[in-house]
Amino acid sequence: MTPEVEKYYENYFDLFTTDGWKQYVEQVEAEKDNFLIENIKDDRDLYAKQGQLYVINNILNFESMIRNAYDSIQEDEDA
Repeated sequence: MTPEVEKYYENYFDLFTTDGWKQYVEQVEAEKDNFLIENIKDDRDLYAKQGQLYVINNILNFESMIRNAYDSIQEDEDA
């Protein structure tokens, strides 16, 4: 792994340990818990809600995606 790539991942790992990141994830989780589909009016509204939910899930899974990518690079280098 190049020093630049290592630094890229280290920056994210540092971010994930901060109170601000944890607070942000908690807020997004709360938004997801309060996400209501009962009030969808039409197809356009449905597509908008799907897009919002897609973004919320990406945020909630971001840390795992970064860690998995890093682990994959490490495994490739060890092979």
